[in-house]
Amino acid sequence: MGRTYRQVSTEYPYHVTARCINKEWFSLPLEQVWGIFCDYLYITKFGFEINIHSFVLMNNHFHLILSTPKGNLSQAMHYLMMTTGKTISKEAGRINQTFGGPYFSSIMKNHHYYLHAYKYVYRNPIDAKICSRADLYPYSTLSGKLGQHRLSIPICNDDTLFNDVEGTLSWIQKDYKMNDRDLIKKALSYREFYFAKDRSSRQNCHLELEIS
Repeated sequence: MGRTYRQVSTEYPYHVTARCINKEWFSLPLEQVWGIFCDYLYITKFGFEINIHSFVLMNNHFHLILSTPKGNLSQAMHYLMMTTGKTISKEAGRINQTFGGPYFSSIMKNHHYYLHAYKYVYRNPIDAKICSRADLYPYSTLSGKLGQHRLSIPICNDDTLFNDVEGTLSWIQKDYKMNDRDLIKKALSYREFYFAKDRSSRQNCHLELEIS
């Protein structure tokens, strides 16, 4: 089987995710896994000159939104996956690999798409029924960005979403209408973020995005 084609961009951000092998939970307490990711995301950010927009760690996978001014997504993610995977396995005393396969990335060539992914990532703990508020989830850059704890992951400040903190939190917290979340999840499963409606009409599908 040939390699999967992956778009390379120095301009547009990516949504990146990877899951543990066999969909198992991480073999260490999540607090410990969070610390490992904090260390290596810090190194990856400066070593590969990437911009980290958001990161959320779940029980058996992670969500990361980043951009790569150097066009080096593959190199940066290879390093991050290799180092975190090996460290988690070593500290857990296990032989098997941590992740079930390569990471998956979806490039977002539209700011509207970026906002959909941004909200989707930060709402993951809510939608998984782990917590009732996104800003209360400790293994997320959102709570750190709000100053609820020391954030070791260097998040870029190139967006204006947090010029109105309360408005942005209200927008993230607001539940989706109908099947909007499923549409966003499906769009993120493509190598390039697209709603199915967009592919036929060549126009952007505008689900609700108002930040009140």
